[in-house]
Amino acid sequence: MDILTSSISLGFLWSIMAIGVYLTFRILDIADMTAEGSFPLGAAITAHALTQGVGPIVATLLGMAGGAAAGFVSGFLTTKLHIPDLLTGILTMTGLYSVNLFIMGRANVPLVGTVKTVFNMINIGSSTTTTIIIGAIIIAIVIGLLVFFFNTEMGLAARAVGNNEDMSAANGIKADSMKIIVYMISNGLIALSGSLMAQTNGYADISMGIGTIVIALAAIIIAEILLRHLSFGQRLLTIIGGAIIYRLIIALVLDWGVDPNALRLFYALMLTVFLALPLVQKKIAQSQQRRKNTREFLKNSKEEK
Repeated sequence: MDILTSSISLGFLWSIMAIGVYLTFRILDIADMTAEGSFPLGAAITAHALTQGVGPIVATLLGMAGGAAAGFVSGFLTTKLHIPDLLTGILTMTGLYSVNLFIMGRANVPLVGTVKTVFNMINIGSSTTTTIIIGAIIIAIVIGLLVFFFNTEMGLAARAVGNNEDMSAANGIKADSMKIIVYMISNGLIALSGSLMAQTNGYADISMGIGTIVIALAAIIIAEILLRHLSFGQRLLTIIGGAIIYRLIIALVLDWGVDPNALRLFYALMLTVFLALPLVQKKIAQSQQRRKNTREFLKNSKEEK
């Protein structure tokens, strides 16, 4: 039971990051590596603000704003300087490593003790219960705002750019501006997740962004495998389930005694399986269809004779 509740609590916080990655991955068709820098950036800004006496809500919003700024940089590089998407993410991620060190002043900033966070502002119950409740509230706000925005004229324009950039430009949509907006929203959410993770873990660390993109993509792929052909809002909800399932798998693997040093390798292998699964399913369906067609052909041939 502890494993389940822990997986739900962390899955909620991870799902915010996964939703952020989903925006660039599915709307713009880009696996944005900026995520691995903006995640610890949100944690670094929030940790620094909290240790300076800033309120937890303001500190969290500052972390989110920092991620949006990182997204703006990546969006600017790829749209205005025409640097390839993958290289853009790598450049921003690399630069953010030093930025995060400058912000924190060291590789690790503890938040335990007298520092107040969003998770100890009020006493709801156990730390896990508090994380679940506050995480659920934040997710509800995030999804509500995203569904509202992406159904406005600007949001629909951004989705149109992702579907067909040339056609969107022909209809007067400023494709570059829409891309930058999606980059900013995406990395703002990723940084928000990093900020919340730092507060619930009790520290911000320079290396906490490693593997972020793998975790997020795994949650997205799990959600898409479980349920297909959903609306935008419904897909965002399923990503929460994907993040919880992914976290539960990791918790069970650790509980079975797998070496924690092999965890990153396990992340990569699991994501490979999830990414290959749709292709395997397609191949199986094609094979079944061929066998069905062969049986029908043989049946028709016998009837003709």
